[in-house]
Amino acid sequence: MRKVILIIVLFSVNISMFSQEFSRKDSLRGELTPLRTCYYVTFYNLDVTIDEKERFIERSFNEIHFIATADFETFQIDLAENMEILIIEFEQTDLDFEREFDAVFVKFPRVIKKGENQMIRVWYDGYPREAVNAPWDGGFSWKKDKNDNPWIGVSCQGLGASVWWPNKDHQSDEPDSMRITVSARKPLKIICNGNLRSETIIWNSHLQDSLNRTEWFVSYPINNYNITLNIGDYIHFQDEYVSGEDTLDLSYYVLSYNEEKAKKHFEQVKPMMSCFEKYFGKYPFWEDGYALVETPYLGMEHQSAIAYGNDYLPGYHGSLGYSGGLEFDYIIIHETGHEWWGNSITTNDIADMWIHEGFCTYSEALYVECMYGYNQMLEYVNNQKRFIRNKSPIVGCYHVNHQGSGDMYQKASVMLHTLRTLIEDDELWFSIIRDISDKFKYKTINASDIMTFIMQRTEKDLTVFFSQYLNNSDLPEFQYQLIKEGRNTTIKYRWEAIEGFDMPLLINSNNKDFWIYPNNNWKEMSLGKIDSRDFSVKEELFLLDIKKVK
Repeated sequence: MRKVILIIVLFSVNISMFSQEFSRKDSLRGELTPLRTCYYVTFYNLDVTIDEKERFIERSFNEIHFIATADFETFQIDLAENMEILIIEFEQTDLDFEREFDAVFVKFPRVIKKGENQMIRVWYDGYPREAVNAPWDGGFSWKKDKNDNPWIGVSCQGLGASVWWPNKDHQSDEPDSMRITVSARKPLKIICNGNLRSETIIWNSHLQDSLNRTEWFVSYPINNYNITLNIGDYIHFQDEYVSGEDTLDLSYYVLSYNEEKAKKHFEQVKPMMSCFEKYFGKYPFWEDGYALVETPYLGMEHQSAIAYGNDYLPGYHGSLGYSGGLEFDYIIIHETGHEWWGNSITTNDIADMWIHEGFCTYSEALYVECMYGYNQMLEYVNNQKRFIRNKSPIVGCYHVNHQGSGDMYQKASVMLHTLRTLIEDDELWFSIIRDISDKFKYKTINASDIMTFIMQRTEKDLTVFFSQYLNNSDLPEFQYQLIKEGRNTTIKYRWEAIEGFDMPLLINSNNKDFWIYPNNNWKEMSLGKIDSRDFSVKEELFLLDIKKVK
């Protein structure tokens, strides 16, 4: 029952906080209609040919293997409307289809029965969207390296993979595995997700040129936006991370002239992997290996092929603001954290993307605690507060492919830090984090699944706590007044927050820490004989505003 109540509270508050209007196109992209829920995908076999001279996807195809969950004659797949569908094949038949914006309604010649395991092959081509400001405003990045060689990457989080290949473009449905075959002009190297299975040279009659053709295989569930290709003058070198009796392959694909620089810079990967394994369990895509791939944009958490474009600099492209003054490579740490938070555990709706970004941004703080100690972690997580804007809610609107505000990063992270404080039991807190990672591994989930799990494990009703931080733009404000009465001092205090917010607060008086229990109403408590300068809120442990009332 609690889970149902939580969903209703979060959803109703969420919608009322946005004035943005959504269109039919948004609904087609974000909603799970019966035309989508009537099947789920088991396997993709994507075969893409890239013409970098024309910035064109030459005649390519994707096989969509699926199981029917209901009887149907029509279902929806997705491909950007600027891309052309040539043919859709099914059982030696070319299928009819209709298009509405980016949605493609495929019509079958017979009823597909519930439980059937079937496949269609979608042939397509076109000029894919070019990235405006990758990876945030993504698409294809058509660049040149310092030697004037083509250097190509693709990023599509939020936009969706349907900007460059046909698929069921909804986060709730991940194939169990995937084959990715990409062809491009030799001698360019092609790097995709998973493991390289084969590399051959073929002649392409349309392009009138020899192509490198590479086949990659992903052996785990993978979300569509995590699927990528990288094309360039790459060189490959390897290392190993040993965990117990198991060995994880570490592969690095960098531009040929950056090999020596990369070998030195990427030494920070193994200590990071050890820290993340300590908190979250083993790297979740062990058989596919871990890879960093140098890209012409800053970074992206592409599963087992992480996009790396931080130019071998400390912090965030040389700025130490995001890294709290510490000189680790922010992009390596953050994007690797996504292998657990976002890739292994994926939200059904992009509106809940704070699960990806909040937990991943909090993983940075845990990395700092692992490498530099608790006090440095406190400095790091409080530095994250500088980037919180409190302009709009963290949670987006559901069913319209709408993500919440950028506060899903730092604000959600410091919310988790606050929750750790409230639990007052680090052994329990870290077991919760680890168990979330284990319980929801390789699954698509709702945010309510995670929140319910935390409430069950802590035996605390945190419904209002989560609603305050996730569905309201303002921080809770602790209001207090110190009243001198003779030699004694009385404190009056309350929360200015949503109805029912009653988060306990740790304060310090006369060098002693103790808890108080404010709610929306004014309370009073004697602090005894203290100087007002001897009173403080332990604000480094919480996410809040403080207002001293005169």
